[in-house]
Amino acid sequence: MFELKKIIKEEIFLLDGAMGTELISSGLPQGHCPEGWNEENPEAIARIHQAYFEAGSRAVLTNSFGGNAIKLAAYSLQNKTYELNFKAATIARSTCPEGRYVGGSVGPTGKFLKPMGELSQDQLEQAFIPQIKGLVDGGVDFLLIETQYDLREALVALGVARRETSLPVLVTMTFNLTRRGYFTLMGNNPKEFVRVMEENQVEALGANCTLNSREMVSLIEEMHFLTRRPLIAQANAGKPEVQPDGKVKYSQGIDEYVSYLPRLIAAGTRIIGGCCGTSPEYIKKMAEAIKIFYK
Repeated sequence: MFELKKIIKEEIFLLDGAMGTELISSGLPQGHCPEGWNEENPEAIARIHQAYFEAGSRAVLTNSFGGNAIKLAAYSLQNKTYELNFKAATIARSTCPEGRYVGGSVGPTGKFLKPMGELSQDQLEQAFIPQIKGLVDGGVDFLLIETQYDLREALVALGVARRETSLPVLVTMTFNLTRRGYFTLMGNNPKEFVRVMEENQVEALGANCTLNSREMVSLIEEMHFLTRRPLIAQANAGKPEVQPDGKVKYSQGIDEYVSYLPRLIAAGTRIIGGCCGTSPEYIKKMAEAIKIFYK
């Protein structure tokens, strides 16, 4: 049984880094459905998970970030939502060493709820139900509803998760740093996010994507002031920069990225990992830094 509360009392729980970056490095064709590779190229997905476990990740996240029925519809794969998520979970499970864990990644739909968009709450729920069922049946230990930009959508996904399973559910949103502070794309601020997550008693909450590790520190400090629930931080490796050869390089190198880990931990982070641009090399350095921090 995954005892999150017990684990994070004793240690910093290290997640993995970016999946998308590694998929591209593994040869995922441009415009191809990442979740489609769970059936088409499971060996590549397994190698990515294995690399993160070998780097020191205590848990990896499934290749299911865009695995909801709405996003899969863009590839005409909506009728395979359950199967692709089930496969994502079983691949990660097959690589998981004893004493390590698998988290089910549940990302946003990319659409908007009414009145800003055309989606009804029921449509949103129906998009998440087969995804979450597939992940749970495939053997994940917890769910991470991540990279959410609309608090209303995050709550819909959380509601579905709570109805479908008793597994721990973690929630992260993605915030932009503005002159007025931190806000999501839909205008949600950290105070509002924390209050709603407290009301719903999520096991852990925090932020991922958009911000680099330096920018993430102040956001986590702000959240820590508002709650004593375990906090999650998964920063980007800076901004993507297209190189002359067409490849993408991220602006924050490993050493600079990792240098902010002590401040993130001191600010209240108990669950930490990487987002866009991070790799097994980043996670290895993070694992080393965490060990030094606890000496």
